[in-house]
Amino acid sequence: MTATLGPRTPEEWGKALDALPKNPPKLPVFYFGHGSPMLAMPADVNTSRAIGGAMRAYNGPNGPNAQFLKDFGSALLEKYSPKAIVVFSAHWETAAPSLFPIPSLTNITIVSDYGDVNPLFYDYYGFPPELYKLAFKSRGDSAVSQRVVEVFKQSGLFARTTPITEMRGVDGLNKASSGFDHGVFVPFRIMFGEEFMDIPIIEVSMDATLDPEDNWRVGQAVKKLREEQILVLSGGLIVHNLRDFSSFVEESAAPHYKEFDKAVLTAVSEADPALRKEAMQTLTRHHAFRAAHPRADHFVPIYVAAGAGEDGEVKIINGLYGQPTIAFGL
Repeated sequence: MTATLGPRTPEEWGKALDALPKNPPKLPVFYFGHGSPMLAMPADVNTSRAIGGAMRAYNGPNGPNAQFLKDFGSALLEKYSPKAIVVFSAHWETAAPSLFPIPSLTNITIVSDYGDVNPLFYDYYGFPPELYKLAFKSRGDSAVSQRVVEVFKQSGLFARTTPITEMRGVDGLNKASSGFDHGVFVPFRIMFGEEFMDIPIIEVSMDATLDPEDNWRVGQAVKKLREEQILVLSGGLIVHNLRDFSSFVEESAAPHYKEFDKAVLTAVSEADPALRKEAMQTLTRHHAFRAAHPRADHFVPIYVAAGAGEDGEVKIINGLYGQPTIAFGL
C-alpha cells in the first residue's frame, strides 16, 4: 500500500476510519463508490457469464466494497451523529426545461421532499426479480429539504423540491416511479440497514451539463450545511464502462483503466487546494478518461464532493480499484 493508492484491506481502511476526527465543527464530505445492483445480488441467483465469476466476486455482496460500506456506514454514525444526510448520486442529473423563462439558466437542482417514507426507484433493467424486491425504509424531512433549496439560492443557483407525486421515470418493472435511485438505496441498505428512520435522508440532483466546474459549484452551494451537522455524501464510480465488463475488476482491467484509477487518486492527494483542483479538472482530459467513462455521469460526483469540501485536507479512506471512498474538507 502507498499513500497514493490508499487503504485496500479491512484492517487498513479500519485505521483510516478510526483516524477521522469525531464531531468536528464542520463535517467532512465524502465521495464514495456506490457500487451497482450486484451489491445486493443473492448468492443463490444465477447470473450471466458477463456479470458472474470475478465480476460478481469483486462487486457483489461478499466483495471488498460491500465489506467496506458496512464499516463506513457505522463509522459515519459514530463519528458525526448527523442531523441529516444529503446525498448526490450519479443516477440523478437535472437540467432546466427547454422553455424555462431564464434562457441563461442551464440547470435546476431538484431536492427530494418525500415525507415520512422515501420511496425507491428501481432504475435498473433486466436484472433478476429478487432485485426488484429490495427494501430500504428511510424518511425525509421537509425542513431540511427547504434548507437545501435555500443554500442553493443563496449561492445564486436555482433549486426546487420534488414531492412524492412527481415521477422520476419508468423503473425496471415498467412502472412510473419517484424515489431514491439505486445509487442511493443499494449502498445505503448495506451502510445503515434495511430500516433506517432515525436520521432523515435527502437526495439532490447533479448538474446535467456533467461539467466539472458546474458540478464543483453545486458542491460549493451545500458547503454551509456542513456547519449545521448535515452530512454530505456523493456517490459514483471511478471506472464505469458498461461496454467492457472486464474494466470493473482490477485483475481483468486493461492497463489504461488502472492508469486512470491511479491518476484520480494521485490528483486528490495533492496537498495544496488550488493545485488539487487544477489536477482534478485535468482528469477529464486524461488519455483513458473516455474509456473509463463513455459518459461522465459516474465520474462528476467527485467534483460535487470536492467543491463542498474544498477548504480542507483530503484523505483516501479506501483505495479499492474503481470504487474508492475519499474524504474532503478534513
